[in-house]
Amino acid sequence: MEVPITTALKALKMPGMAESWRVMEETHQLDKLSVRDGMPLLLQAEMDSRESNRIAKLIKGAGFRLTATIEELDIDATRGVPADLITQLGTGEYIRQGGTVIINGPAGTGKTYLANALGEKACRQGKKVVYFTMQRLSDQMRVARLEGKELRFFDKLTRYDLIILDDFGMKPIEGQFQNDFEQILDDRYNKKALIIASQLPVSDWYGLFKNELIAEACLDRIIHKAIRFQLKGESLRKKY
Repeated sequence: MEVPITTALKALKMPGMAESWRVMEETHQLDKLSVRDGMPLLLQAEMDSRESNRIAKLIKGAGFRLTATIEELDIDATRGVPADLITQLGTGEYIRQGGTVIINGPAGTGKTYLANALGEKACRQGKKVVYFTMQRLSDQMRVARLEGKELRFFDKLTRYDLIILDDFGMKPIEGQFQNDFEQILDDRYNKKALIIASQLPVSDWYGLFKNELIAEACLDRIIHKAIRFQLKGESLRKKY
C-alpha cells in the first residue's frame, strides 16, 4: 500500500515540509510547480519550522515570569524606557560582550516586563536564557549544595548566554549564598550577560551583604560598565 507523502514526511520528522506539501496539494500548486521549483519551497518550510520550534523551546526553557516582547514595550523616555537604548539592546551586542543591564524602579513600573522582554528577544536570537527570582536562585543553590551537586549547578549556569535575576534586594544576601553569588558573578564577568531587576536603589545594594569584602567584589562586577534603566511613573500592573 502506498504511503501518503505527508505521512511519510511526518514519519521522517519533517513536519514543516509535510505541512507545506499539504497546503500545496489543497491549493493545487503541485500541479503547477516542477520539482526544481517546488523543492526549495518545501525545504524552506522545513527550515522555518525547525527554527520556530527551536525558539519556542528556548523561550519555554527560560522560565519567564511574564509573556513579554520588546515590540509591546511602552517606549517612553520620560518613564525611563528610551527608544535608542531599547534599540541598542535589541541588537544583542551586550550579550555577545558579556554585558550587564540593571533595571531599577518602584513596584509596578515594569521592571519584570522589561527584563522578560529583553530575555524573549535574546531567545529569538538563538541565545540560551534563564530567569530566576533571587529567592529561587538561592533555594536551588541550597538544594544543589545539600545534594553535593553545587559544581554541576555552577557549570549549568555558565552555559546560559543570559541570566535574568529579578527581585534583587528583597532579602539580604547572607551565609554561604554570598560566596555562591560571588562565584556566579565571577563566572559571568565580561563573558556572559546578566540582567538584574530591583526596587532597591543601587546605592543601597552594598548593605545587602553581610560580608563587606564580598559586597565590594560583587558590586564591582555588577556595576562596572552596566547599562542602566531607572523606571518611574505610575504603576503599570493593570496593563501587564
